[in-house]
Amino acid sequence: MLKIEHLTKMFGGLAAVNDVSVVFEANKINAIIGPNGAGKSTFFNLVSGLHQPTSGRILLDGVDVTQMRCDKVAQLGVGRTFQTTNLFEQATVLDNLIVGHRLRTRSGLWDVLINSRRLQAEEKASRDKAREALDFVGLSHVENQYIADITQEERKRVAFALALATDPKLVLLDEPAAGVNPEETDGLAELMKKMVANGLTVCLIEHKMDMIMGMADKIMVLDHGEKIAEGTPAEIKSNPVVIEAYLGSDEDAAA
Repeated sequence: MLKIEHLTKMFGGLAAVNDVSVVFEANKINAIIGPNGAGKSTFFNLVSGLHQPTSGRILLDGVDVTQMRCDKVAQLGVGRTFQTTNLFEQATVLDNLIVGHRLRTRSGLWDVLINSRRLQAEEKASRDKAREALDFVGLSHVENQYIADITQEERKRVAFALALATDPKLVLLDEPAAGVNPEETDGLAELMKKMVANGLTVCLIEHKMDMIMGMADKIMVLDHGEKIAEGTPAEIKSNPVVIEAYLGSDEDAAA
């Protein structure tokens, strides 16, 4: 699904991502972990087209998307959430999600001025897709509530639904469980598993190691912009380089 070849991003003299190569398989949960400032979010920014890499290649399902704008990458099937869930506070949940499917519509100003059949059909399609995404994340009951009135955990689910409304095949989730309690974390983990069970590929950044180790098929570890390890959860937990750089040892925990 996603193949990264020698990806590098320089900001002045700083290598935020440095010569990273990795392959993420389709219909799997792939995790990226590492200390703060390791380059994880920059990696997502490069994959989604928000930033252009200094060098290297990004292949999405065999298509080279390295120099594509973020809207074109999204049209090819990359959905994304961000660390901070920014939604339209004074709009309803449903109206927030309609925006997602607009990526797939073609109506323009003229369609709006004459209220064309195409506009009407696409408006209905966008609402139907928004409701479908809401149902998937278990929030059909809040579609008419304002974003300002829903909980933090519900906001997380709305962000998931917004990504799903774009019709993605790869979903990038940046710290999806940040700011929610353990029970809510478990619920979001189940939602990610449900996404994969329905044919999507998930790639997430997360600091909650219990969740990652219990659900990820593959983990890549970044430190100072470089890939220091990749493998299964069992392999990562026992990797001495990862333990030293990020996870810490039992002795460290005891101290």
